[in-house]
Amino acid sequence: MKPLIRPARLTPGARVAVVAPSGPVPEDRLQAGLDILRGWDLEPVVAPHVLDRHPGFDYLAGTDADRARDLQEAWCDPSVSAVLCARGGYGVARMVELLDWAAMRAAGPKVFVGYSDITTLHEAFAARTGLATLHGPMVAAADFLKNARAQEHLRATLFEPERVQLIASGGRALVPGRARGVTLGGCLCLLAADVGAPGARSSARGGLLFLEDTGEETYRLDRYLTQLGRAGWLQGVSGVALGSWADCDPYDTVRALLLDRLGGLGVPIVEEFGFGHCEGALTVPFGVPGELDADAGTLTLEVPALV
Repeated sequence: MKPLIRPARLTPGARVAVVAPSGPVPEDRLQAGLDILRGWDLEPVVAPHVLDRHPGFDYLAGTDADRARDLQEAWCDPSVSAVLCARGGYGVARMVELLDWAAMRAAGPKVFVGYSDITTLHEAFAARTGLATLHGPMVAAADFLKNARAQEHLRATLFEPERVQLIASGGRALVPGRARGVTLGGCLCLLAADVGAPGARSSARGGLLFLEDTGEETYRLDRYLTQLGRAGWLQGVSGVALGSWADCDPYDTVRALLLDRLGGLGVPIVEEFGFGHCEGALTVPFGVPGELDADAGTLTLEVPALV
């Protein structure tokens, strides 16, 4: 797996667009998140349909066409240095094929941030534009609004990425060892759902795979991991980092399932790495080469996340 193109870091005064590719966004939380961005000396620009509600399905932030248009127009705006997602939920899979990926490639690299349902866009940017992205807190997400660690780690990644080339999670080795590769991953159920989709990568060979999820029963997690295995998607993975499993079954049960489904890969695995749906979630760049040390619970990036 080859490293991807890294976009430029942000500088004070940069314009950043906020989009809602998935679920509906509470206005009060959006405004609180915008205040944080302004406090970082950024100029947030809210896309036109961020506060919309789909007329038929209340779990979507506006129509598929409007959500896609907001993202594409923000990305193709030359005055915008970064596109930040307001929240996850569900909906990216419905709109990702409506994007003009040729136009977005031509617009050049810029920073993209999100997690959860945004996993589908991380994969799409990697496969269709060759761009490294940031798996990190979203503007209207509750944890980002209240947690200083989540805010500071994202801010450092955006402005001073050399400071966070070593990501020390405090996690523990599920399978000991060190591994080198290019980072990728996200929400487990979204990665499984992407198998066979247009433009989706066929495997994670050579990658350091970051996995997390939320609100899933153990048998569903089993299904997703089994599907990735059956599809050959896990073959050749160099190492695995496991994040949060919020609102899933008790962690001892989830842990046993993860070891059962992933332990046979014969690669280092670190658990409780502190990214995803958890308090103080760390920002993890995807598409960047590094070394995962399961025993130390660290990821050391070969290069800063942003140039």
